Amino acid sequence: MNILWLQAAGCGGCTMSLLCAEAPGILDLLAGAGLRFLWHPALSAETGAQARTLLDSVERGDIPLDILCVEGAIARGPRGSGRYQMLSGTGRSMLDWITNLVPRATHVVAVGSCAAYGGVTSAGGNPSDAVGLQYEGGHKGGILPARFQASGGLPVINVAGCPTHPDWVGETLLMLAAGELAADGLDPLARPRFYADHLVHHGCPKNEFYEYKASARQLCELGCMMEHLGCIGTQAVGDCNIRPWNGGGSCTKGGYPCIACTAPEFEEPAHAFTETPKVGGIPVGLPSDMPKAWFMALASLSKAATPERLAKNAVADRITIPPSLRKRPR
Repeated sequence: MNILWLQAAGCGGCTMSLLCAEAPGILDLLAGAGLRFLWHPALSAETGAQARTLLDSVERGDIPLDILCVEGAIARGPRGSGRYQMLSGTGRSMLDWITNLVPRATHVVAVGSCAAYGGVTSAGGNPSDAVGLQYEGGHKGGILPARFQASGGLPVINVAGCPTHPDWVGETLLMLAAGELAADGLDPLARPRFYADHLVHHGCPKNEFYEYKASARQLCELGCMMEHLGCIGTQAVGDCNIRPWNGGGSCTKGGYPCIACTAPEFEEPAHAFTETPKVGGIPVGLPSDMPKAWFMALASLSKAATPERLAKNAVADRITIPPSLRKRPR
């Protein structure tokens, strides 16, 4: 199967992330499944006239296009022309290229939250009028219609994340190659369910602090970051703490709160990323599927039962009180 990868309006971070795939690397992984890049702007040798000839051939249908991957949001400005982002050397906008290549593709994959929903590229005043492929923020309808389906029968597959996890991209492509990704394998925002059915909270290394509501107050501290530091890992989808990044890391493991980068409009939270909005001292955002009254009751009980070890470690930058040794019965 052939993959054509285009980089639209974004930072290129999803390609950088992809190159961090390990055991095997992304190129070996794809080759083992019979997948190959027709062209990738950062990884392919073809440039200039060679790349232009290849793109023309794909657009005409002379070369089959199994999977079209788009990284980055699509700039529609000015005035719907797309000319804020031109594909160098072609005289045509990225918007024009993508809309003409999409009908040739069996599957269309949005790599990262920018391509999926607009992401950081669409933040602020959005002067370039950037949107995702099939979504504008959380609403269906980007540069493609809300009801769009590729010839393979699926909508745009939104491998959302900022940047997206290399394994999420690799697994999505492998599932497409094997014919194992169907409509019921996507969540309501068209994200693959193999990672979107998990919460970032699952496997978080700070879960013991969360259970007792032993909270950090500064980023350098060990405690749970939900109460004061803006972490929304209990609401955000992703298996980041189950399959760590680069073999061992995640945002929360690194001491930074989850900002739900797999979700539409995460880039505009209306508050600082590292602040938890509260009403009457109660966090506004509560864990998914949990009634507010229950959460408050459980939180009160948890705080009352917090062991001294957790209470002190939560506001320290390293473990100051280790777990006590369990006494063996004589």
